[in-house]
Amino acid sequence: MLRRLPLILLPAALATLAACSTPARQATAPSSLSTTPAVEARAALPAIEDASLSTLQGWLAEGRLSSRDLVSFHLARIAALDRGEAGLHAVIEINPGAMAIAELRDAERKAGQLRGPLHGIPVLVKDNIATLGQGREAMETTAGSLALIGHRPTADAFVVERLRAAGAIILGKTNLSEWGNWRSTHAVSGWSARGGQTRNPYALDRNPCGSSAGSAVAVAANLSPVAIGTETDGSIVCPSAVNGIVGLKPTRGRVSRSGIIPVADSQDTAGPMARSVADAALLLDLIAGRDPADAATAGLSGKRAAECFHCGLDTATLEGVRIGVLRPLSAQPTRVAQRFGEAIAALRAAGAVIVDDVALPHAGEYQQDEIAVLAAEFRDGVERYLAGLDAAAPKRLGDLITDNERHAERTLPGYNQDLLRLSAASPPASDARIRKARARALKLAGIDGIDAAMKKDRLDVLIAPTASPAWLTDHTLGDRDAGAAVSTAPAVAGYPHLTVPMGAVDGLPIGLSFIGPAWSEARLLRYGQAFERLTRHRQPPRLLPTAVADRPPTLDPDTPAISDRER
Repeated sequence: MLRRLPLILLPAALATLAACSTPARQATAPSSLSTTPAVEARAALPAIEDASLSTLQGWLAEGRLSSRDLVSFHLARIAALDRGEAGLHAVIEINPGAMAIAELRDAERKAGQLRGPLHGIPVLVKDNIATLGQGREAMETTAGSLALIGHRPTADAFVVERLRAAGAIILGKTNLSEWGNWRSTHAVSGWSARGGQTRNPYALDRNPCGSSAGSAVAVAANLSPVAIGTETDGSIVCPSAVNGIVGLKPTRGRVSRSGIIPVADSQDTAGPMARSVADAALLLDLIAGRDPADAATAGLSGKRAAECFHCGLDTATLEGVRIGVLRPLSAQPTRVAQRFGEAIAALRAAGAVIVDDVALPHAGEYQQDEIAVLAAEFRDGVERYLAGLDAAAPKRLGDLITDNERHAERTLPGYNQDLLRLSAASPPASDARIRKARARALKLAGIDGIDAAMKKDRLDVLIAPTASPAWLTDHTLGDRDAGAAVSTAPAVAGYPHLTVPMGAVDGLPIGLSFIGPAWSEARLLRYGQAFERLTRHRQPPRLLPTAVADRPPTLDPDTPAISDRER
């Protein structure tokens, strides 16, 4: 569930690991796709594309729309835009019982038996989130790996249970960077052996970022109203930013991880991905909660457990909010820097107090510790997950490595397994060296990092560009994103991180990050809602074959300077 792993941060021990040398996988040439597939539905069907959850529920309540209509619409878009050699490859599997569940939800609505705020609404979930593998809705849960096909979970993940209890229809599973991007330093974001390469709907030759690539692309391209992603470091916020949607990585422990194939217990979380802040907030309300099966959620009690994230968003304001601008983490290509300056100007005009040139103490000092912890926790966590599958399933990390070697033509197309091997060679997470590394990184990123920066200037929130615009997908050279990454500090600290569309460069979306201390999701969502309402930057994708250059930018002399480090 990583955005990516910079090669420079790998321990020197990687050099001693055997590297695979299979030929590079060639990327499929992009092609143009229609954005208006035919949908078998009533002639009077309202315009579903980009409709919010509240709008959809209103239409369902008025009888202008049925849940069957909604499922039909999204399945038709998936068939038209996602499948085939030239498709987006965002959806890895369709729920075979989705239509039957839609008809059931319609019948329940007619009888006045509404289950909750998502009654009859389709939702996609990432393919590392367990869904029941038996019955009429039987689906795989594989983390994109061929090795787990046929070894299906016997229960839903806690998050899926919450969605079903709220009346949602699980439409299917989304593609991802295989094993949450903890497989190879040379793998391309959004690629898995099972699902292939997910494409960015704003320019089909561009990368969707990862690892929650399919969830982000599906929401952006209207393959689903909302989706669930997961993050260890950047895997919700980066795909959300480069695909022009809202993504929230919650505080670790806000949302249960039970039933989710892990990368690292110390940083993993699930979170909402949506086209608006309001939809993300409502989705968080429904999936957050204490779970006895996940000790990290033990902190959810009292007022914290009763928080309402979508309440009060309509009146959210930025008046008097003290916003710290993370300049050292804002070093970005010039036009991203210009968009960031425009965002700062909008925030200031809305009454926010801008505290400029805020430095995050100890930034860059804990990445080696993070990698050591992730390597150890990945093996322990994955093997615990595998132990709960059927007897024929792989049981050890070594089994997964061997299976990849056995089917190298499908599982190792130009990539190696250096991260899997690193984990296999790592000490257990209980080792004193790993525990010390975790404690050290947590302190530097959290108390001595984000908390210290906010306390020093009495800040309410920190902001920075989330990521660079989407880069070209290249299966030879790998990921080539530019600009500083802002995701690592909140990821290591376990703090919330929200991204909201901030505009575009050459038609490629970019996002604005809102970062706060632990348990500050409600605050971040209010600020994000106010910014979204001011700017309304999101534009639906046009599925162009490649990016189209903007006109040469002209800098407004009144726009604040961005950084003397900008490129």
